[in-house]
Formats: sequence, structure tokens, C-alpha cells
Amino acid sequence: MTLILLYKALHLFFMVAWFAGIFYLPRLFVYHAETRSTDCAETFKIMERRLLFFVTPFAVLTLIFGALLIVAYGKAWFVASGWLHIKLLLVILLYAYHGWCFKLLADFKHNRNRHSPRFYRIFNEMPVLLLLAIILLATLKPLLH
Repeated sequence: MTLILLYKALHLFFMVAWFAGIFYLPRLFVYHAETRSTDCAETFKIMERRLLFFVTPFAVLTLIFGALLIVAYGKAWFVASGWLHIKLLLVILLYAYHGWCFKLLADFKHNRNRHSPRFYRIFNEMPVLLLLAIILLATLKPLLH
């Protein structure tokens, strides 16, 4: 059980670190889309790239420790945990969102942004809603049996 608690603590730590960046990156995209200054745009490109590449290892470590938790709990637990299957579907959406951030980063890098600041404001809310649903699933799981 001690190993499970260690995996859980590390999973949560890396998830929080990952989300700090995932919440801030689209806000940088908003400001980048709003700027008309070439100098500011170049600064945003650097900030966005550094932030995304900084938080990506946290996303990977979140995945690793989440997988270790599933393995540690065992196959029978996994099969019986319907809430977890829904959570994993939402997690897949989060990783797709993270991948989409790389696409948007490349668009900004090559001056191909086609989205408005409003789009990025809405885009910024997606991981918030997914995280809320994931946390509700993980904490209310006894009610979902």
C-alpha cells in the first residue's frame, strides 16, 4: 500500500505542475493574438515555447504515475472501476488538448495564427472543465458504484 500512496502523491504532484502550465499557455496565446507589435510577438513565441516544453515532461510523468497506480491496484480493480474508464476518456481528451497546443505553438511560430483572442479565451476554459470532471469522478467514485 505504501507504493500506491507514493504513486498517487507523485501522480497528483505532476498533474498540478502540468496544469499550471496548461492553464497559463492559452492565456499567452490570447495576448499573442491581441498584440500588433512584432517585438512583443517574438517575446510571446519564446515564452510559449519555453512554457510548453517545460510542462510537457510533467504531462508524461503524470501519465507514468497514473499507469503505475492502475497496475498497482490490479486488473480486477481496473475492470470494476467504471468511473475510471470515464476518467481515462477525459484524460485522453486532455492529452489531445496538450497536443493541440503544439499545433497552435507552431502556427504562432510561423506567423500562421488564424484564431482570434476570443477563441483562445474559450480554448483556455477547456482544461478547466475537463479537470473539474476528472476530480469529481476521482473523489465521488464511491457514489458511482
